[in-house]
Amino acid sequence: MSQDRFVTRHIGPRSHEIEEMLSAVGVSNMEELLEQTVPASIRLKQPLKLNEGLSERRYYRRILELAKKNKVYNTYIGMGYYDTITPAVILRNVLENPVWYTSYTPYQAEISQGRLEALLNYQTMVCSLTGMDIANASLLDEATAAAEAMVMMANLRSRKMVKDGVNTVIADEKMWPQTLDVLRTRAVPLGFELKVQSIHNIEFDDSVFGVLVQYPNSDGEVLDYSGVVGKAHEKEIKVAVATDLLSLAVLTPPGEWGADIVFGNSQRFGVPMGYGGPHAAFFSAREEFKRNMPGRIIGITKDIHGNRALRMALQTREQHIKREKATSNICTAQALLAIMAGFFGVYHGPEGITAIADRIHNIAAFLAQEIEKLGYRQVNQNYFDTIRIALPKHVMREDIEWLSLELEMNFRYFENGDVGISIDETTNPDDIEWIIEVFAKAANKKWQVAKEYPEGFSIDKKFKRTSAFMTEEVFNQYRSETEMVRYIKRLARKDISLTHSMISLGSCTMKLNAATEMLPMSWIEFNGLHPFIPKNQARGYHEMMEELRRDLSEITGMADVSLMPNSGAAGEYAGLMVIQAYHKSRGDDQRDVVIIPSSAHGTNPASAVMAGMKVVVVACDEKGNIDVNDLRIKAELLKENLSSFMVTYPSTHGVFESSIIEMCEIIHDNGGQVYMDGANMNAQVGLTNPRLIGADVCHLNLHKTFAIPHGGGGPGVGPIGVAPHLVDFLPSHPIMNNGHIGITAVSGAPWGSASVLPITYGYIKMMGAEGLTEATKIAILNANYLATALKNNYGILYTGENGRVAHELILECRHLKTSAGISEEDIAKRLMDYGFHAPTLSFPVHGTLMIEPTESESKGELDRFISALNSIFEEVKEVENGIADKIDNVLKNAPHTAESLIANDWAHVYDREKAAYPLDWVRDNKFWVPVGRVDNAWGDRNLICTCGSPEEYEAFSKK
Repeated sequence: MSQDRFVTRHIGPRSHEIEEMLSAVGVSNMEELLEQTVPASIRLKQPLKLNEGLSERRYYRRILELAKKNKVYNTYIGMGYYDTITPAVILRNVLENPVWYTSYTPYQAEISQGRLEALLNYQTMVCSLTGMDIANASLLDEATAAAEAMVMMANLRSRKMVKDGVNTVIADEKMWPQTLDVLRTRAVPLGFELKVQSIHNIEFDDSVFGVLVQYPNSDGEVLDYSGVVGKAHEKEIKVAVATDLLSLAVLTPPGEWGADIVFGNSQRFGVPMGYGGPHAAFFSAREEFKRNMPGRIIGITKDIHGNRALRMALQTREQHIKREKATSNICTAQALLAIMAGFFGVYHGPEGITAIADRIHNIAAFLAQEIEKLGYRQVNQNYFDTIRIALPKHVMREDIEWLSLELEMNFRYFENGDVGISIDETTNPDDIEWIIEVFAKAANKKWQVAKEYPEGFSIDKKFKRTSAFMTEEVFNQYRSETEMVRYIKRLARKDISLTHSMISLGSCTMKLNAATEMLPMSWIEFNGLHPFIPKNQARGYHEMMEELRRDLSEITGMADVSLMPNSGAAGEYAGLMVIQAYHKSRGDDQRDVVIIPSSAHGTNPASAVMAGMKVVVVACDEKGNIDVNDLRIKAELLKENLSSFMVTYPSTHGVFESSIIEMCEIIHDNGGQVYMDGANMNAQVGLTNPRLIGADVCHLNLHKTFAIPHGGGGPGVGPIGVAPHLVDFLPSHPIMNNGHIGITAVSGAPWGSASVLPITYGYIKMMGAEGLTEATKIAILNANYLATALKNNYGILYTGENGRVAHELILECRHLKTSAGISEEDIAKRLMDYGFHAPTLSFPVHGTLMIEPTESESKGELDRFISALNSIFEEVKEVENGIADKIDNVLKNAPHTAESLIANDWAHVYDREKAAYPLDWVRDNKFWVPVGRVDNAWGDRNLICTCGSPEEYEAFSKK
């Protein structure tokens, strides 16, 4: 093994183990397995045209070289992005800790209690600061949260309003320009009329269902919206408020003046700017609207023993269940960043957050006072952190810009020549002096350095917050770093992540997130940049992104790539909107039908509906393949209106369908475009590509195939690659030239979640063409190794023409429910007793488990997983044969907590040893679940989505 080759660190099985695994699968070499798995018609004839893989040391030097090309100035642009101080205890123990960043979305609550508590803290903090009743666990960014608010308000229309065709939403012209652009993108396909108006001139006629305002607004001014809210509510119009979460420590929260929905960005709570993201958008609403809320909501329930437990609440709202009837396509959110923001709140508490907010306002007020002494005029009457400076006639904007850049500062420049300055947590006395010096020099005046630090300024009492917030115990007890790190560690111990064992979730690709790939996330040269700074201050970023776009284009066979979509579902939406723009450019406005297989992930139909399209489902045959005849019939029938065909490849059933080229040709012959969902790209890289297969658009999940970690439910990145005829339609940005001139923005930041792109860049550069292809081969081998070992006991639901699976497999469990009354959920929960995260449960086929091992898992780990599942099968047989009780058995009662196992009143017919240590190797790395099986139904019936006190919960749980 070469110590210099990164690929040998990324791939799990060693060379001799690969030979053993190939033999176990029943082939003599890797090429024979590939011939039996991947159709010859789609195999690449030439290797990828990528550079040879770099060693970790050489890559480190390369990324350091790029970092040095980024210039970290003091930036006062604001506009939704602000410098912040990430407490080192959070940076080191959360952002840089693989226990937190390698975990998955907490669908399996029993092994996710730590991050569930961290997210509940976040929700509680958001509710408390906004003055609202309920909040979700994060959305993708502020701009898309605004779009979600618009759709939610539409869904809250009364039956009469819907019947009367009420379809207008009003947005205040003083919202962030990037937010307005995303609202335009989302409104058009849904048939909403978006009116952008001055809040002072709003007319609420009978066509309006919702209004959106910004507080403070994009100028930085704080306005009284209570009158607007009152007039809106008189006409049953809902009001959504975009706000600065930190400002609400000192400003009256929107919930107290009648807002229906409050949303924004929690980035100021210790999450670096990162050249635009990722950041956790927050979203809160009134209690009565809880079932219309987009995104995931963490709630309190109880476990099988009656103890307090947490889980994701109201999951029937989610797209994987509601599909084309879903109100949102949100899947991946920003869990890791929400967790960081929540910990920021825990660490600082209400008094610390208030102190930060007061300090920011004091500095802004002091600057306004001193700059006005120099002959300038400060425009905003009331403000929190942002002042708007009108220049005297003898001072030019160019003077301010040149002088500020000389001192390595960035200001905001309005179209009329005014200058905006937004103060943040990092601003210090030296910065104040440099800012004032710029204005003094431009006005050719002298300014005397202040002897005292600015303080004593106050928000106007009519806007000043008087209510207490964040009074819960968790926000008032962890002030020392010692206590904080212990709290973070206590939560981390409750979760299974990749640091403990394999996470075999099908369609999720939980591969290695290498430490070398992750390092740049903590560097200020990458995380300290504002997305709207001049491009010459981010040359390292742009060089990296240009290389990344070229590499992803080569891997997919596409002509160009947009990095803007900040999740896989956002990539789906962006790709469909690009297709629709293409059709409209050709005069084919009527093409609004998308054909989607019945096996597709729920985000596909949900995204299609959001793009204004009608969904037609194509059937799958008894082998799990798309029914080509059904596809042909429907494509020909719909040819005048056919927009596109959404297809996942290999299929969601884990098979390389040999008819894929034929299916793409059918769509093209009938005037449609082919959209390929890149969820399963991990089985394609280096062996085939979407363009060769026939796709016109594909999205990539960089948080799957390309090594960005899942972070407990985000961040994700979903760039889209397109064929040459679609390049001109890739999404643009209203503020920054992102290299594309097509549709309006699909996210707030011009390059999406830029600060995590170095992870994918590093993965590709260190793997190289040969390594990437090798990874694909091993992913396929590992899946077939598992399939071979498990098929006799369970059965593999779908295989290809030669009996092979792609990179994942569906384990049949339905016959066990019939023979022994044991469900797939029982098996999933019992796996926790063996120390494993459950596979994907009942997707894409109810009653099954979908398994994806990835290339990063070693043969030893695969063998432990096999032994665990086969041991569970024997436990099922004991129930089936009457050896174990049908109700009181290790499967129905799984998982088993340490507390239940040491209890004096052990009442089960099986022994404790069998429950806790079903196999000898479990003792060496035992994961003790913190709670027993959770009661989801009880939690949904008795919804609590904030922390509360233990006493409140105890009283509540007695209901």
